[in-house]
Amino acid sequence: MLTFARWKYFVILLVLAVSVIYALPNAYPQDPSVQISASRSDGIQVNASLAKKVESLLSQAKIPSKSIKIEDQGNLLVRLEDTDQQTRAADLLRPQLGNDYVVALSLAPTAPAWLEFLRAKPMPRGLDLQGGVHFVMQVDQASAIDKRLDAYVEDVRSTLRDNRVPYTSVVRRGNEALVATLGTGADTAKAQTQLRTAFPTLTQNLQDQTLTLEVPQAELQRISLEAIEQNLNTLRNRINAFGVAEPVIQRQGTDRIVIQLPGLQDTVEAKRQIGATATLEFRAVIGNEATADAAVRDRSVPPDARVYYTETKQPLLLSKRLLVSGEQLVNAQPMTDPQDGRQGVQITLNSVGGQRMLDHTLENVGKRLGIVYVEQTPITSIVDGKEVQTIRTDERVINSATIQGVFGKSFQTTGLSAEESKALASQLKSGALAAPMIFVEERVVGPSLGAENVKRGTMAVAYSFIFALSFFLIYYRMFGLITCMALVLNLLMVVALMSIVGATMSLPGFAGLALSVGMSVDANVLINERIREELRAGIPPQTAIATGYDKASGTIFDSNMTALLAGVALYAFGTGPLQGFAITMIVGILTSVFTAVTVSRGIATLIYGGNRRKLKSIAI
Repeated sequence: MLTFARWKYFVILLVLAVSVIYALPNAYPQDPSVQISASRSDGIQVNASLAKKVESLLSQAKIPSKSIKIEDQGNLLVRLEDTDQQTRAADLLRPQLGNDYVVALSLAPTAPAWLEFLRAKPMPRGLDLQGGVHFVMQVDQASAIDKRLDAYVEDVRSTLRDNRVPYTSVVRRGNEALVATLGTGADTAKAQTQLRTAFPTLTQNLQDQTLTLEVPQAELQRISLEAIEQNLNTLRNRINAFGVAEPVIQRQGTDRIVIQLPGLQDTVEAKRQIGATATLEFRAVIGNEATADAAVRDRSVPPDARVYYTETKQPLLLSKRLLVSGEQLVNAQPMTDPQDGRQGVQITLNSVGGQRMLDHTLENVGKRLGIVYVEQTPITSIVDGKEVQTIRTDERVINSATIQGVFGKSFQTTGLSAEESKALASQLKSGALAAPMIFVEERVVGPSLGAENVKRGTMAVAYSFIFALSFFLIYYRMFGLITCMALVLNLLMVVALMSIVGATMSLPGFAGLALSVGMSVDANVLINERIREELRAGIPPQTAIATGYDKASGTIFDSNMTALLAGVALYAFGTGPLQGFAITMIVGILTSVFTAVTVSRGIATLIYGGNRRKLKSIAI
């Protein structure tokens, strides 16, 4: 008997209502806009005076705006006519507003307020639909390992020194081990116990007074993985400060990071902000300038020292022992010294760095402290006709003042230009990169090309939809109409679900959407042909419809489960475009099963079910 429970009709109506509401924002165009927010919370406000200033600047530059409004989140939103005006406005406002505000390119929705109240938002657009820049960066894992093992050497020295275990030297042996030579009469058992507590992942080997800490391969892999994760977090902080709406930052393989910045066209500024690895190092000064000149001239640099140079090329001996580096910095603000007007940076350290600085200044008042500015720049050169990426490291002493008093977590450093102070403060605030990175791929998608991709992708989905509907209406007649209604709901559900979860729609996503339409058609073909077979066997129409749905459902579930597993594999092991295709395909498969098996059966029951005992034939 052809029946359908009433509660199922209620579920279908509820799904239809929710799908229409949450798919509707995608029908409204988005305004190119500029979003302005405060870069920090200490007194910087987004208020009416800022809005008037922005309006005046745009008016003077003859850039018309649709509206300038302060949002509920405390941001100032400037709506513009097109993407060209959006880019001009952002380029104008960034230098005028300075570092106190973040100016970001974004797309503002134009949907009615009641949709915003229901949190209905359009699907975010990917780089290929909105335009922007695409980078692939490779992490220098060897540098990360070198940096971490050098820190281990210093930590071994500190552990032995703090526990009063005498030693003569602690050195690295490549990436394989750390070798500590203990002093005569040293308590080797105590040294082993303390170092085992401090370095539980390293393997110990003691021969006479030489204690070797072997670094296993698993530890090296962990260091590499942590370096990539730290770089990911640092890049997210830098890009958020840079002002890009909905960026994509994700790992690719074991040593690469993919960065997509929708709406951004200035690749020079983006590369400078993303790839910069400027930081500060604090080291004790050994001797004076005359001592350094003599050491360089006689090639007699002490084993615990290294030669650095100031901006005037004056050599200076600094200790190899690193007191504090960028990893211990938690905040940095550009400042001007009130005494001499020099530019500098106000620095705040974490607890570990603050304690190290406090201990050093307690014991070294009256001695000099060297501050080294370290900048690593990606360099591209041509070798034997091939492009080779390398990293140039520039180090210079920016300050070597005498320690006048004891300080710890917070202090000031000078010796930089105004531009360097601002850039360094921004980079230190966002965090230090665990390892330098080089750009291995760069691509720019213009906004006009993105708009063309949207137009063509929409046309492709629309034509696939129209062709499928036309075929079904001609070939299956009334059941073709039922299938068409199920397909419409299927498309609405896919768009609504992707909008609800915030899945980014990309060009491969359009392909996945068109494929999901085809797969939904496939399920309805199975049902309709099964009903035809039952009718040919002489079974009454109502029974043929019910039997057709019952017998086809198992086949539909099996075939779609296979495609679903393929989609999950694409998402799990793919990156970028493959994931965009996989998400759309997975959502489309799930919705197509529901619309083909449940929705179309409910509609068929409304038309042919009930007490229609005189029903002799059906239009299929």
